[in-house]
Amino acid sequence: MKSFLSSVFVGLSATALLTFSPFTKAQWYESTGHALVQNGDMSAAKSAAVKDAITQALVFSGARVSSVQTLVDGVLMQDQLKISSHGEIQKIELISENKYDDKFAITLRLDIFAQTEQCPQNSFNKFLAVTQSQLNHREQAKMGQIFDIDKAVSKNIFSALQKSKMSAIPVAYYKNAIKVDKYFTQQHDYSTAQLEEIATRSNAQYVLLSQITNLSTSNKLNSEYAFWQDESYQRSYQIELTLFDGTTYEQLWQNSYQSQAIWPFEKTAIIDVNSDRFWQSPFGQSISEINHSLSYDIQAAMACLPTQGKIMHIENSKIVINLGKAHGLQKGQLLSIAHHNYLTDAAGNVMPHKVTTLNTIRVEQLYQQTAVAVSIDDKPLPGVQINDVVEIISQDL
Repeated sequence: MKSFLSSVFVGLSATALLTFSPFTKAQWYESTGHALVQNGDMSAAKSAAVKDAITQALVFSGARVSSVQTLVDGVLMQDQLKISSHGEIQKIELISENKYDDKFAITLRLDIFAQTEQCPQNSFNKFLAVTQSQLNHREQAKMGQIFDIDKAVSKNIFSALQKSKMSAIPVAYYKNAIKVDKYFTQQHDYSTAQLEEIATRSNAQYVLLSQITNLSTSNKLNSEYAFWQDESYQRSYQIELTLFDGTTYEQLWQNSYQSQAIWPFEKTAIIDVNSDRFWQSPFGQSISEINHSLSYDIQAAMACLPTQGKIMHIENSKIVINLGKAHGLQKGQLLSIAHHNYLTDAAGNVMPHKVTTLNTIRVEQLYQQTAVAVSIDDKPLPGVQINDVVEIISQDL
């Protein structure tokens, strides 16, 4: 394993030296990566666990500009680590590795040269509404009667985002089913009213939508003649996700994930998708692994997005906004005000349009989810209306 990590260091150090400057400083990060051992392939599990550990360290070091690293010796093998990062990895040390049940865990210590230039928005929290995933082909859920997998998967995504503990804070909005397939078409013929309702009801600035597109099952893996063996099948899983701005209703990110794993249950068995029996099965664990990966992808995608809110109430020079302590605001924080509307191009396509005004407000009273702000010169704010957009002005800009 030492040679395994030595080759990783060799592959990374050259790039790190190229990006080093007098304005960078080294900082150590320790992270633990996890991976599922599938079909006894320990090498693939180690590579996946190393990738997971490195991804976590890079995201925690602060995300901003694209830094694509290709690790050698089969660690990522042609798979580029697409992660937004402030710095480059100078050194990797192995702390521990452990195999338990059918999982592999590896803890790494990474020396990262983080540039002094940071992403200002990363110091403020953004709330993300996690909606219920749509199950596109309900007939594929017949084996195991897992028709509630859409809700269970959404809950698992929510938990994965919670555990990542970064600036994107998930809000549970997966109780009720919503139709989302229109958000994944090339025409983008989606409902801005629905996005507004989700963002308003959850008090979230961003909205995450998803659809499960494949749950198909292959033929039985074991032989009919081997009657002493338990039934097992190979089952596919594919999910698509998209991220929207809850204020401008603009699509910001989209990705899909897929896997295959053993479905070890009898064909006629009814499986509770909220049970340990399901989530500890190879198929359930493969979904958890995907959700673990996508949670960091989402965090990286959202790291430099602005923390913005809306004006909820206006009274003379005082304004109530839907941002507060939970978002990282402090007394004296300055915010800009913008009007939000739409432009229509020659083809009839409607595009979001935000016009920033000259008005600046300062936080005077602070609560957990809301704040009261006043104009910086204590004068009435001309043209400012309820539902206008407020955006944090970073002191570092």
